[in-house]
Amino acid sequence: MTVDRRPPAIALMGPTASGKSALALEWAQRLDGEIVSVDSALVYRGLDVGAAKPTAEERAAVPHHVIDLRDPWQTYSAAEFASDARAAIDGILARGRLPILAGGTGLYFRALLKGLSPMPEADPAMRAGIEVEARERGWPALHAELARVDPAAAARIHATDAQRIQRALEVFRRSGRPISQWQRESPPGKRLPCRVLELVIAPGDRAILHARIAARLDAMLAAGFLDEVRQLRALPELRAHPTPLELPAIRAVGYRQAWEHLDGATSAAEFRDRAVYATRQLAKRQLTWLRGELGARWFDPAADRARLYDALALFLGQPRHG
Repeated sequence: MTVDRRPPAIALMGPTASGKSALALEWAQRLDGEIVSVDSALVYRGLDVGAAKPTAEERAAVPHHVIDLRDPWQTYSAAEFASDARAAIDGILARGRLPILAGGTGLYFRALLKGLSPMPEADPAMRAGIEVEARERGWPALHAELARVDPAAAARIHATDAQRIQRALEVFRRSGRPISQWQRESPPGKRLPCRVLELVIAPGDRAILHARIAARLDAMLAAGFLDEVRQLRALPELRAHPTPLELPAIRAVGYRQAWEHLDGATSAAEFRDRAVYATRQLAKRQLTWLRGELGARWFDPAADRARLYDALALFLGQPRHG
């Protein structure tokens, strides 16, 4: 049997508000590790409170990577993430430390661990045309069009997920092939320079996760989340943007609902309800994706804590928990 002699790395995956970030911080401090964020909101500067970005104190205690790389009016792709994350991992390994990949963005994990298919590059003119169509017809109508040409992709993409609808239609219109076909024919990704233990951190009881989501949102509101969104709205680049709600950063869960609330579209109570609902829906999508990750092991962070630590110790070749 061939022994994998690559250095270890840990992937802590899970739905939003499951506790994976706190666990990553704890393990990084205990195991001389550094954290690589796998979160599509944390790459944006200015998305701090509402994205649960690590605090200055946490980042001083443990190095964090792939955070604050773009301004909120800019875009950032999964391919760019994979490149940046690989560079971060190489640096961590060169320092003789343990890479801990922590987050809930499934596409980013897939890009890093398995690679992306070589589908057509972005076409700015075509994307602008699709955005014009969306303003005229609405994203649900474009989702219905996607369902006609690529039912498999439409089944995975929510009718209000503008970014993914836009990309799927763009790929089909440019190549004549559904994006789902490109993804099925994806070659294996470049092998990481480490062996990865994939762990899913998720409460076994969905009601516990829902309670954590609501409590975290209330904590964010108390910490000044709406003031943070007001500061974003005041940025000249966002004030001048014709459709800020279509930017990936502003579409991040919670931010879109807060932006619409500050536009006067909802009351404070309606905003909170919509933000909680949107976060629950995000968690549901994340769990659906995670169930397809056959190599990952699932643990309830409360009930399975001893088993979780045993799995970590076994992987690292350390004495088992208590």
